[in-house]
Amino acid sequence: MNICQRIKSVFKSNTSLEENDIMKKYLIVGLGNIGSKYEETRHNIGFKILDTLAKEASVDFESEKLGALTKFRFKGRTFILLKPSTFMNLSGKAVKFWMQKEKIPLENLLIVCDDLNIDFGTFRIKPKGSAGGHNGLKDINDKLQTQNYARFRFGVGASFSKGRQVDYVLGEWSKEEQRFLPERLSKSVALIKSFGTAGMSNTMNAFNGKLEL
Repeated sequence: MNICQRIKSVFKSNTSLEENDIMKKYLIVGLGNIGSKYEETRHNIGFKILDTLAKEASVDFESEKLGALTKFRFKGRTFILLKPSTFMNLSGKAVKFWMQKEKIPLENLLIVCDDLNIDFGTFRIKPKGSAGGHNGLKDINDKLQTQNYARFRFGVGASFSKGRQVDYVLGEWSKEEQRFLPERLSKSVALIKSFGTAGMSNTMNAFNGKLEL
């Protein structure tokens, strides 16, 4: 093998390694609103799930451009956790920026959010779908110009009277919900790890549906 062939071989090998590393990187985005008054609200379940995952992985969030960020490795994968600081309705700006900066393939993006249309105690992870009335997802759809990305919807139920939807999602968990929340958070962490290691199909089969209360 001459020098030119060796250079091409090394370049090809390095390119393949880089592509392989990129495919093993996952961007997990928890949706929520910044500020202490929102910390324990239903609408901030995305933040709460990522906080739980970061604590389990023994990593801390740091303030970065457009959000709080941290990373950890698990079973050969790199999980990048992002909590946008742009407020819920402008989440797409942070998602797009960090996808581009970290070179995250669209199929390795997972958005974690609340869902009023699902009973509390129910998980729903899907590879794509509409915003379903969720303003955070609407903005992500707009900024990415696609709906073809994975989303993990955490059911918060719809136990509110007519015209009180905003008060409900920005309200804190009931005492009954608080009893079961730690177990839901633990299962949410397991779901996210499964997404990155076992794939979408296996994760859907293992976690989708109503969990027993």
